[in-house]
Amino acid sequence: MHPNPAFRSTPLEDNLAFARARGFGVLSVNGADGPLAAHVPFLLSPDASFAELHLARSNPIARACTAGLPALIAISGPDAYISPDWYNMSDQVPTWNYIAVHLRGVLSPLPEAALQPHVDALSAEHENHLLPKLPWQSDKMSEGALPRMLRMILPFRFDVISVDGTWKLNQNKTPEVRASAASHLAQRADTGSQEIAALIRRDLG
Repeated sequence: MHPNPAFRSTPLEDNLAFARARGFGVLSVNGADGPLAAHVPFLLSPDASFAELHLARSNPIARACTAGLPALIAISGPDAYISPDWYNMSDQVPTWNYIAVHLRGVLSPLPEAALQPHVDALSAEHENHLLPKLPWQSDKMSEGALPRMLRMILPFRFDVISVDGTWKLNQNKTPEVRASAASHLAQRADTGSQEIAALIRRDLG
């Protein structure tokens, strides 16, 4: 997380809403030979006290996590390069604007009986975003296919201990400078620049 308090003032509920909406992040733990990381979808509980996720049975984190293991889930949002020329100020340097939320906690294995309910809940969450398409459900699979696939993954629970967020949107600059940066970002074609421009403008009111 960026150390500047100007980028760390986003309310907890906004950080959690962002993490919940994304539902995908980088799970990281300390391994015997160094850090281990896995890119995982997750489902945050209604009170945000825990998340459920799954890993491939052969994933090094799955093999390492036989009991409670300190872990972090890093969730990234839009990001964009910021040119100092956009500030109309002297003696400025390039920077990068971005959104990121870190969930710190403890990763623990769940009983294998928890796997199919987790997979069903996770798919239902994301299928609901595809309406009016009829949601995919696991009972659409032919007999025996799902159990065969489920044998390849394992369920885990991530108990959330702390939540940190960085919303770096040039808050250390004047409103005029921020508006100028947003205007230049809005002219770029990439999605990250467009989204960061919209977030700066929303922040400016």
